[in-house]
Amino acid sequence: MRRGVFILALLISYSIAYGQDPNVWKTLSKVEIKTKFNESLGFHVEYPIFSDEIKALDGKEITLSGFMMPLAELRGENYFVLSLLPFNNCFFCGGAGPETVMEVFSKKQIDFTEKKIKVKGKLTINPDDPMRLMYILKEAVLVD
Repeated sequence: MRRGVFILALLISYSIAYGQDPNVWKTLSKVEIKTKFNESLGFHVEYPIFSDEIKALDGKEITLSGFMMPLAELRGENYFVLSLLPFNNCFFCGGAGPETVMEVFSKKQIDFTEKKIKVKGKLTINPDDPMRLMYILKEAVLVD
C-alpha cells in the first residue's frame, strides 16, 4: 500500500515538475516537409507544413528540454540552437529531422553546457524563411 502511494506521488510530482515538456517535442514533430522552387534563391527548398496543433502553439509560451548547440558567432551571445537530441545524434549530424531543433534567443546569456537543459520562452513558427530553422524560441529563460 505504502509503495503504491509512493509511486503515485512520484508520478504526480514528475508531471508537475516537467509540465508540458515531454509532449512539446512530440507535438512539434507533427510537421510535413514539402519541396518548392524558391524564385529568389533560384533552386528548390524544403518548407514546413505545420499541423493545426503546432499552429496553436505559435506565439504561446512553451517549456521544453534539450541540448545546447552554441552558435554565438552567428547571432550573438544570447543565441544558440536547442536540440532534442545530443549533438552527435542531432539533425545536423544526420540522426534526425529538422523538427528536432530550434533557434533560441534568451533574455540573458545562458552559459554553455553539455548537459540537458530546460528553457521556457515564446514559440514562433517559421513557414517561409529557408535561411532560418522552422522553430524559434524568443525571450527564453533557463528553468530549474
